[in-house]
Amino acid sequence: MVEWITSDGLTDYDAAVGFMEARAEAIALGQADEAIWLVEHPPLYTAGTSAKVEDLTDPERFPVYTSKRGGQYTYHGPGQRVAYVMLDVGERGHDVRRFVQDLETWVIAALAEFNVKGEIREGRVGVWVERPEKPRAIDGSVREDKIAALGIRLRKWVSFHGLSINVDPNLGHFSGIVPCGIKDHGVTSLVDLGLPVTMQDVDLALRRTFEASVTPRRPV
Repeated sequence: MVEWITSDGLTDYDAAVGFMEARAEAIALGQADEAIWLVEHPPLYTAGTSAKVEDLTDPERFPVYTSKRGGQYTYHGPGQRVAYVMLDVGERGHDVRRFVQDLETWVIAALAEFNVKGEIREGRVGVWVERPEKPRAIDGSVREDKIAALGIRLRKWVSFHGLSINVDPNLGHFSGIVPCGIKDHGVTSLVDLGLPVTMQDVDLALRRTFEASVTPRRPV
């Protein structure tokens, strides 16, 4: 059983990490159900385990948190849905690569609920959308913007951290970092794409598409 938790308002980042670590430990011990926690954070930057100092271009702009999740720098803030996934990967096949692919599939399926075609790109973490209405790149390729980020950590085969989808954040806040170390592409959101989507709409889409996207637990 997966418990769905939705927090109103803005959740402190350190408090979120503390909750996730405690819940992941309890899941590993068989003392708690798996959980997906939907939150928003105040504006902040997080540095994953592969973050490069030079990619933090405006270190005084927002608080910067060192994170144990995989990946590089990312932004969290109001208007962005963060889905923290505390799931037993051991009971879902002991396959970390497949689990990450499941999370990508989940995001793509949720975006498809709004007729947005999310795509994965080799060598680029996250989920991307093509922007044919923008001027083409120097090499003639269609511009692409990032709409969702992913980064997880495992402890005793239980995941925590997770993914974020840009619903209607202040996209200018991303300019204080090089998001995920990628300089040649931009960021977008559902509202930036012209869709009047609310946070509640995204939450419903995530719940509708989860079971079909993420490998289920093994039967008991």
